[in-house]
Amino acid sequence: MTDRHLLGLEHQSAEGISALLDAAEGMLGVGTAGNPKRSDLAGICVANIFYEPSTRTRISFGLAARRLGADVVDFTSSGSSVGKGESFIDTARNIEAMGVDVVVVRHASAGAPHLLANHLKAAVVNAGDGAHEHPTQALLDMLTIRRRKGRIAGLTVGLVGDILHSRVARSNIHGLTKLGAKVIVCGPPTLVPAGVESLGVRVAHRLDDILQECDVLNLLRIQFERQRTGLFPSVNEYARLFAMTGERVRKARPDVLLLAPGPINRGVEITPDVADGPHSAILEQVDHGLAVRMAVLRRAAGRN
Repeated sequence: MTDRHLLGLEHQSAEGISALLDAAEGMLGVGTAGNPKRSDLAGICVANIFYEPSTRTRISFGLAARRLGADVVDFTSSGSSVGKGESFIDTARNIEAMGVDVVVVRHASAGAPHLLANHLKAAVVNAGDGAHEHPTQALLDMLTIRRRKGRIAGLTVGLVGDILHSRVARSNIHGLTKLGAKVIVCGPPTLVPAGVESLGVRVAHRLDDILQECDVLNLLRIQFERQRTGLFPSVNEYARLFAMTGERVRKARPDVLLLAPGPINRGVEITPDVADGPHSAILEQVDHGLAVRMAVLRRAAGRN
C-alpha cells in the first residue's frame, strides 16, 4: 500500500497529521470570491464511492476536488450494478479502470477502505467506514480547534454522546491524543465502549462534572435509530443530562469552544441558541472540511 492512502488516523504519526493540517491551512478559501480555483489536480480523476447516505461529506469531497481542478465521478450503490449482485471490489475495480486516480469511499462495513487499498492501484481515502473511523472529520475538527485556540497540545477536549457507535469519536481520539491533547469521553454508560481507557482517554458519565475542565466540547450526534435498541431511557432524558444548553455554557469555561459534526439534532445534543451562539464553530467546521479534503486529495494524488 502507498502512503498516499488515508485509511484512518490510528496509524498516522503526529508529524503526518500536523503536515495535513498545515497543508489544509494553505487551502482555506480556495475557490471562493477573490481566491480563484487552482489546478493542483488537473488531469486527476476522483471517484466518490458511497455505499451509505451522505450529504455533507460527499458534497465536500466533490467541491474540494473540483476547486483543485480534478474531474469527479459520483457513485452511489442505489440504482447501480450492486443491485444486480456485483461485488464491492469488482465495482471499485471497474470504476478504477475508467481512469480513476483517487477513490473516496464510504461504507457501512468497518475495514472496507482497507480492503480496497489492497486491491486497487488508485489511492484510497476513507470517508467513513462503519463505526470504525472518519479521518477527515477528525482532521477538520482539529483544524478548527487549532485555528480558534492557537494550539492542540495541552488542551482538554470532551467528546460527548454516543462514543460506542461513533467513527468520529475514534478518529478524534487517535488524532487529538497524538497531538498532545487530553481527551475525556462522556456519555451514558451504555454508549461508552468498555475498555476505551486503553486508548488514552478518561471516561465520565455526567456532562456537568467536566464542564469546568474542558477547553473544547465536541457534541456527537445521537442517532435516533439507536433509540430502538434501548441504550438510554428516552431522547428527552438524554437531552436533560447531556445537551449543551445556555445554562451549561454559563457554567463552562468562558472561552469554551463547541463543535458538532453535522447534521445536528437541535434540542438534543445542543439547543438552538447555543448552536448559533458565539462559542459555536459549527459553520467554521464546514469551511475547514473543504480545506482539509483539498489537502488530503492533493496528497492522495501525489501532488505535494
